[in-house]
Formats: sequence, structure tokens, C-alpha cells
Amino acid sequence: MRPRDPKEPHRSASPLELFFDLVFVVAVSIAAVQLHHDLTENHIADGLLGYALVFFAIWWAWMNFTWFATSFDTDDWLYRVLTVVQMAGVLTLAAGIEPSVVDENFTIVVIGYVVMRVAMVTQWLRASRNPEHRQSALTYAIGIAGVQILWILWVLLLDGTAAIIGFVVLAGVEMSVPLIAERKGATPWHPHHITERYGLFTLILLGESLLASANAIIEALHDETALAPLISISILTVVVTASLWWIYFWPPHHRAIGRLGNSLFYGYAHYFIFAAAGAFSAGIEVEIDVLTEHSKLGDVAASFTVTVPIAVFVLGVWLIAIRSNADRLVNVVVPIGAALVLFDPVIPIPITLTAVVMIVVVAVLVARGPTRVEHEKLTT
Repeated sequence: MRPRDPKEPHRSASPLELFFDLVFVVAVSIAAVQLHHDLTENHIADGLLGYALVFFAIWWAWMNFTWFATSFDTDDWLYRVLTVVQMAGVLTLAAGIEPSVVDENFTIVVIGYVVMRVAMVTQWLRASRNPEHRQSALTYAIGIAGVQILWILWVLLLDGTAAIIGFVVLAGVEMSVPLIAERKGATPWHPHHITERYGLFTLILLGESLLASANAIIEALHDETALAPLISISILTVVVTASLWWIYFWPPHHRAIGRLGNSLFYGYAHYFIFAAAGAFSAGIEVEIDVLTEHSKLGDVAASFTVTVPIAVFVLGVWLIAIRSNADRLVNVVVPIGAALVLFDPVIPIPITLTAVVMIVVVAVLVARGPTRVEHEKLTT
């Protein structure tokens, strides 16, 4: 299993990678739907906690495959079979999301997660046959395998508060494996390829918001009393989703990774960006329930389910990619815009104002486009 050239020209996502992402559409959708149900029933703390835990498993499994693929995607028959095994694990995990959140029974989630990770261990063992990366690949394999044993013990032995604490600890152990392994010998990642993969997963998550927009129109057709508000929510959702897309793809993401520290920060910070994008779609569904009188949340609390994810998403993208590639004006407008969105629920028309703020942020990005920013940097 020879490593890919990190400077390979025209490297892009393979059909297998795009196929692999399809199962995550299912997992993310189920996680967002469950969050929506919990928020609508006013189970805010339980809903957010369950969503955060489940989304970690989704995000971490996707990210590990993506970084491995950018380094060692040989696309031979065994690589494809092991990738399909990982896909089966994701679907198993997705099936266990509801019982994990509703009944705090993580058995199915852990089974699916372990299936994915065992396949990944096999991939790393294959990669370890390459002398140049033997030490780092074996460190990955041993580290991942060891943590899976701990996950199995976690689901068998712990419950309640102890289980939550144990989850946080094991999540930290999982995230420490790449840090240790890469110090044994850096694996060759392709900056344009890896950032393209993150962009594609962002599109998947933003697609959930567009689905919520369509659901608002469907509800409007069945509830004439809330026709105008539901159509407004649908339009505003499209505007905000398009703004999030514009903001995410404005900066040159490939410049945000390079050194190990930068790459880890870029990858790990995406947990909050991805989770926020998925939660945004759930928040729109909550707003629809409020308008159709199917929610136990008040208007202000429901608005926060929309504005908080937007603010987290925008701030996250600003931190990892925009801040280092923008001028002073952009670096002032973007975080201020996120703060204004965050506190919109105290305004009588929060969703509308949120859309206006997002349009202003995008307008500034367009006016201070990357080409102009780069020119000014060179001239100064």
C-alpha cells in the first residue's frame, strides 16, 4: 500500500469516497431528526448531550477515513471491500442513534462504531507494510484497536453520569492517537484533496437545511392558517443556508493546513462546524413546529435553536480559514455578524434579522474578495 503523492496534480475526491459519504447522509439525518424531536419536546439538555455524543462518533469515523484516504487510497479490491465494511458500520451506528438518545442505550452505536474502526485498523496494518511509514501506521493500528476494547468495556460497565464522563475521556483518547502517531512519522496528506473532502461533507450537512426549507413549504400546504409564516421561514432558510455556503467556501481552505498543529486544529475544529450545520436544520424544524403549534418550546427558545448553530458555524469557519486569509474589515465584520445573529432571539423578528445580517456578511466578503485581499497583502 504505497502512499499517495501529496503534490499530485488535479487530485480530487474519488467515486468511492463520494459513495462512502452517502451513508453519512443517513446518519446525520437521523441525528438531526432526533435532536429536533428532543428540542420540540423541551428536552433541551438531554437532546443536546445526546446529539453531541452521537455526532462525535459520526464525525470521528468520517474524519479518520478521510485522512487515511488522502494518504493511502490505492483503490484496489481489498481497499474497496474494507471501505464497504466501514459503510455497513455507519449504517449500524445510524440505526442505534434513537435508542442511544431516548433510552441511553449505546450498544448498537458502539457495535457499528467498532465495525468501522476494526476495518480502519486493517487498513493501517496494510499501510504498515510500507517501510517509510511503518512506525506511524502501526501506532495508528495499535492505538485504534486499544481504544475499541475500551469502548466495549464502556458500554458494558458504565451508565448514567459515569458513562458520560467515560465517553468524554475515551473521546479524548481517540483524538490523541493521531497526535502520537504523526509524531512517529508524518503521513503524506494532500492539502487540496483533504479540504475538498471537508467541503463536500459541509455540503451534505447544509443539504439537511434545504430539506427543512422544503418541509416548511409542505407544512404550509397543509396548514393555511400559518401559510405566510411558513413560506417566510422557507425563504429565509434558503437565504441563510446559501450564506453559510458562501462564507464556508470564500477562503482558500488548503492554506489552513500544513504543519501538524495547524492540520489538527483544522480537523478537530470542524467537529463544531459540522455539528452546528446539522443542528441548524433541526432548529428550522423546531421553528416549523412552533408555527404549527406542535412544539413545547417558547418562541425565544425556539429561535435560539436556529441562531446558536449559525453563530457557531460562522465563528468556526472564521477561526480556521477566514481569519488568516482576510483583511481587517472582514475580520471585524464576520465575528460581529456572528455575535449579532447569536443574540437575535431577543429581537421581535429574529429569523428575518438573521437573514439580513448574513446577507451583509456575504456582501462584505464579495466586496473584499480573496483576489483583492491577496493583492492588498502583496502591495503592503
